[in-house]
Amino acid sequence: MKRVKWLLVPVMLQGVMLAEGGVKNFKEILTGYEEVPAISTSARGTFHARISNDGSSIEYALSYSALEGDVQQAHIHFGQASVNGGVSVFLCTNLGNGPAGTQACPPGPVTITGTITADDVIGPTAQGIAPGEFAELLAAIRAGCTYANVHSSLFPAGEIRGQIDRGKQAKCGLTRDHGSHNVAR
Repeated sequence: MKRVKWLLVPVMLQGVMLAEGGVKNFKEILTGYEEVPAISTSARGTFHARISNDGSSIEYALSYSALEGDVQQAHIHFGQASVNGGVSVFLCTNLGNGPAGTQACPPGPVTITGTITADDVIGPTAQGIAPGEFAELLAAIRAGCTYANVHSSLFPAGEIRGQIDRGKQAKCGLTRDHGSHNVAR
């Protein structure tokens, strides 16, 4: 009987975590193989993010190294795996194309950090996320419908990428919020 009690604890804790707004911590590995189309590169990276308890901000750390071109910019995009999507948030840029206050992308190996709030969300409007719609971005992140990537001079469309996807449990469009019965429990 004690064994059954211990098995129920993780299930109950998972239910509490989802009831309080869902997954809050994300860690993704960025590689060229996740770019669309895939890129053969020795570059690697990681993206760590934590959604605040009140859901008003995201603290992040982006690391990248061994880019084959000079780093140009890094973003969070709105798009499912194997599909390119529009930019939602600038993480850094060296092209002067980001919103005011966007940090520069230093050469790697490096880790940059920052905080994302509603003021940092720029869209993509054509995909239904208007500037400032932080709740829409959070819903997309929790649904596995966003990715982080780093663009370089050799690969301006993106050299490394990692899908932000709740520890490989979510598949964009297959979440409880969208009526699917194929939800990881």
